[in-house]
Amino acid sequence: MARTNSLLFLSLTVFLTYTGIFAQGQIGGWDPELETKARETIEMFKEKDPGLELFFQEAYGYAVFPGVGKGAAGVGGAHGSGVVFQKGEPIGKVTMTQITVGFQFGGQAYSELIFFEDEQAMKRFQRGKLKFAGQVSAVAVTVGASADVAYQNGVAVFTMSKAGLMYEASLGGQKFKYRPKKNKN
Repeated sequence: MARTNSLLFLSLTVFLTYTGIFAQGQIGGWDPELETKARETIEMFKEKDPGLELFFQEAYGYAVFPGVGKGAAGVGGAHGSGVVFQKGEPIGKVTMTQITVGFQFGGQAYSELIFFEDEQAMKRFQRGKLKFAGQVSAVAVTVGASADVAYQNGVAVFTMSKAGLMYEASLGGQKFKYRPKKNKN
């Protein structure tokens, strides 16, 4: 019975995550609602930790995921859509998927912010060559959290919980798919 409830919970979490993702309105391949949510998420991160302003100013670029849904009952999954910015302007969309196996249980919604230290790190990300394994860790945003954060392999990652409780908080297995924003010309 517990296993059935766990599978039902995981299925419901995945369903709700994908329903929200596919319900977003797009105009000509671009999603203005997602861009608005990404900009609002940036402001929430800055309000929570004003020290992040330095990352925004100095980073070559950054990816913002306003909402990532994650659920697990032994096997876990996460998915989210975001916007990639360079010099404060949106240059593309990105999706993140994650599959994890191991001791984990629960459901969680969070926002994620990935800074790219230089062009090389951002190009790796855009080509789909950036995959987070166990050695990359995210910093939960609190006041002053950014003060002690350094780039690892050209990347710095911050997360901010929105809702839920999950026993497990790694970034292992995150994979990204980048799509450049098309010009209106």
